[in-house]
Amino acid sequence: MQTIPTGYTYDDVMLIPKRSRVVSRVHIDTSTRLTKSLKLNIPIISANMDTVTEAKMCIALARLGGMGIIHRFLPIQDQVEEVLKVKRSESVLIDRPFTLSPEQTLQEVRVLKEKFNTGGFAVIDQDNKLVGILTTRDTLFEDDEQKKVKDLMTKSLITAPVGTSLERAREILQQHKIEKLPIVDETGILRGMVTAQDIIKKKEYPFAAKDRKGRLVVGAAIGVKDDYLERAKALIDAEADVIVIDIAHGHSENVMRTIRELRQQFSDKDIQIMAGNVATGEATEDLIQAGADVVKVGVGPGAACTTRIVTGAGVPQFTAVMNAAEVAEKYDIPIVADGGIKMSGDLVKALAVGASTVMMGSMLAGTDESPGKIIFRNGRRFKIYRGSASFGAASGREQRTTGSDAIRDDIDQIVPEGVESTVPYKG
Repeated sequence: MQTIPTGYTYDDVMLIPKRSRVVSRVHIDTSTRLTKSLKLNIPIISANMDTVTEAKMCIALARLGGMGIIHRFLPIQDQVEEVLKVKRSESVLIDRPFTLSPEQTLQEVRVLKEKFNTGGFAVIDQDNKLVGILTTRDTLFEDDEQKKVKDLMTKSLITAPVGTSLERAREILQQHKIEKLPIVDETGILRGMVTAQDIIKKKEYPFAAKDRKGRLVVGAAIGVKDDYLERAKALIDAEADVIVIDIAHGHSENVMRTIRELRQQFSDKDIQIMAGNVATGEATEDLIQAGADVVKVGVGPGAACTTRIVTGAGVPQFTAVMNAAEVAEKYDIPIVADGGIKMSGDLVKALAVGASTVMMGSMLAGTDESPGKIIFRNGRRFKIYRGSASFGAASGREQRTTGSDAIRDDIDQIVPEGVESTVPYKG
């Protein structure tokens, strides 16, 4: 008779307290690896769910040392824009600042300000040469919506050459009492921008997780069908730090094929690939051998996921992480424990059993930074939270990813593996 192994959830296990040499919590180092080449300062990642993570969540987490994963249930360009919002939110040097043409109107400027959530633009001519700067102060009391940028912008500019250090940039900003310092080459072409706000944020968030260019880190998810390669290329071009191949059953030929395709098509890029979701050591090994830099573990443990109930498949999360981590350690590949985190102690258990980072959804869904909608019930505020495989998410996916108004013709064939619910609003 076949032996059925015992599996444990986080609730089934307690860590035995031992003697500690730590005299103060301020001395604890919470930094970790997401991949071999990408370090985070806290082991927390937000889930790539449409009611949890877009740019706002990514920015907030990265400033604290973690990272967010932009969900894939958006048109490609919209997902790219979310990545760029994170990359442009703060930087030692903004290498792709928002720009305007001198011929654009104030009406267009206000639309772009709202879209990109920025108050300042560099104004460049057709040769990409800097001709002015337009900030909120230039337009604050202007009522003529058809007025041209060239008639509103500040033309007398203080600039700095390529290669200017951050300390020197700070001195120039302070000396001239300005907020934005364009970086130009010897021909006057705009090469970047340093802002006073970015220098302030560097001091305000000393543990922020940043890339090699000093920008906040961000990941983005793709699938394994339809536009997945086109989406991946656009996200790689936008310099997403991690591409996340994410489906409910990650131990499949589709996922391994996608990993190999990405490695082949983008061999000239230093891309980091996270793949999942899996629940066994065997699956972890297969994804690592296919080329994954980090493996995401968790089939059905999430608060909004019903995969285990609907399919009868899955492994209790504590055991799944333990088995996956044991295999991954042989390859020196990190593990992400995805789902099942209801309390802070569950996060500690996941790390103790071998995970390098933990992905959370429901615990972050009630915050201001999540894209979920606020609703009122009995005088209390809640936010909508749903699984990526819930009926509502699945039935409207084509409309959200393509921008089409068409209703899925196979809607009667959807088998939900998630639920839609609410979580208390946390602020």
